[in-house]
Amino acid sequence: MLFAHMSDCHIGSWQRHPKLSGASTAAFKQAMDICIQRNVDFILISGDLFDTAVPNVDSLKEAVLKLKQVKDSGIPVYVIPGSHDYSHSGRTMLDVLEGAGLFVNVSKIREAGGKITVELAEDAKTGAKIVGLPGLKGGLEKSYYLDLFREQLEAAEGFKIFMLHSGIEEFKPPHLEQMEAIPLAFFPKGFNYYAAGHIHHQFSARVKDYGLIAFPGPGFPNSFDELERLGHGGFYIVEAADEIKLEHVPLRVHNFASFKLDCTGLSPREVEAAILKYASANNFEGAIVGLRLSGTIKGGRTSEIRFREIFESFHSAGAYCILKNAHSLSSEFFEEVKVQSGSVEDIESDLIIQHAGKLSASDAAFTKSLLSALSAEKEEGERQADFESRLMADFDRLLSGLKL
Repeated sequence: MLFAHMSDCHIGSWQRHPKLSGASTAAFKQAMDICIQRNVDFILISGDLFDTAVPNVDSLKEAVLKLKQVKDSGIPVYVIPGSHDYSHSGRTMLDVLEGAGLFVNVSKIREAGGKITVELAEDAKTGAKIVGLPGLKGGLEKSYYLDLFREQLEAAEGFKIFMLHSGIEEFKPPHLEQMEAIPLAFFPKGFNYYAAGHIHHQFSARVKDYGLIAFPGPGFPNSFDELERLGHGGFYIVEAADEIKLEHVPLRVHNFASFKLDCTGLSPREVEAAILKYASANNFEGAIVGLRLSGTIKGGRTSEIRFREIFESFHSAGAYCILKNAHSLSSEFFEEVKVQSGSVEDIESDLIIQHAGKLSASDAAFTKSLLSALSAEKEEGERQADFESRLMADFDRLLSGLKL
């Protein structure tokens, strides 16, 4: 028996970055092509096929065409919904695609006598029995596991696969220690393979009384941090004979080049020089470049770093896309401030006083007046037009006295 196990395809992700908006779809298509080439018996998708419950039309069209090709190749696909596929209405695009015969959802839940039951689907070619539970936003699927009629599933015979889209408490990676997860004891025992998803982290373990538990990671990294940590996505090809063997197949849509720079003590021009030196010394043909900047620069503001010129230098070196993370970058221009809790007015005054050394007396007075004007509220019975006119008059008065 040879089957594929993938998860967290997130088709349609990266919508805020147009150059990367097709990367997850490209990874999915690449994975499906490999499955066809390897002639797998069936494919498992452990949740989050799409990035949203109602994906955009272009992403949906490409996914449907590829799923149709897989179906025409005689390879069945079994899925469970993930937290991104989930909608509060209970309706998702997965229902439409299942209705079109493109795959089978094996997490159809029924409630009877206070217990949750799910029926095992049997793969026609191999006889493998496949079942699963969906993932919900915020880890709310935990209630399904609490009420699951495990004994019914454990009593079934044959090669059994349990699909899940949840973290497992005992196997959380270090960077996700605080996440909501399901204790292993809540899962049915005695399955040969536990096809897991939701955790964007490759992991597998053989567990006594359970079987082989495997997280393949995402098809394509879904954030800047994941690109740094993973570099690329992938999925498993699983060979089940006398024992189960895993092969993790990488999906390299784009190479990823990471550059991290501690800017502490550097001027904006020195920060530029360090990045440009890295850009000129390497070939980034077709690669995603990730710039992570941290620390406190001196002698200027972070806004003085000329990122447009920096990005142009990477594009000249062949880079496909440049991503910048400067959340931990600051400047000396304003010192760190500490305020006590209190009213908004008290906090504003505290901030102005702490920055008094950086501001002239007139600047401090103007700042306080401007904040006061911005906090003005509409008076009872005042017409909207009169309120707006009063605000504009206050701003005109303040700005007329400002020396530019």
